[in-house]
Amino acid sequence: MNSIIKTIFFTLLFSIIILGSKIMAKEKIHMTLKGGVVVIETRSDVAPKHVEQITKLINDGHYDGVVFHRVIDGFMAQTGDVEFGNSSTDKFNLSRAGTGGSTLPDIEAEFSSINHGRGAVSMARSQNPNSANSQFFICFNDCSFLDGQYSVWGQVIEGMEFVDDIKRGEPPSDPDKIIKMEIVK
Repeated sequence: MNSIIKTIFFTLLFSIIILGSKIMAKEKIHMTLKGGVVVIETRSDVAPKHVEQITKLINDGHYDGVVFHRVIDGFMAQTGDVEFGNSSTDKFNLSRAGTGGSTLPDIEAEFSSINHGRGAVSMARSQNPNSANSQFFICFNDCSFLDGQYSVWGQVIEGMEFVDDIKRGEPPSDPDKIIKMEIVK
């Protein structure tokens, strides 16, 4: 009887460990820019709703062709307006890029203690903390003054030099764009 209980216990423990590692697994996103591929590791452990929405938009191809409409030297590069910022659609309007989102609902804030350091990927939003939708930004430098006010959903782990090369401006006159964005298993 003791060996059966031990077997059941270890089977359950092993199952919990395996299931937990799958739930906590961090997906990787490849974002192809003009200079090369930027690898972003998702943080579904702190922003699961944001990662889910970003993943859906990526899988539907909505980020391919979207411009970086707000790029401030020493601060961040913002993109993700799939409504007006997608240079491959009829609705593209650089003067309106940054004012749109997607057809998906806005996401409730998932603020955390994750630092907005170099390479942090976080959701852009309006004054309303629950207004994030599709736009996001990547920090060039330490932006810890944003901690606890914006939802960090990823971290650049490779290719930050390609982010550093994005043309500056609000908006840049000839903005760089996301060539392709995809989930990598």
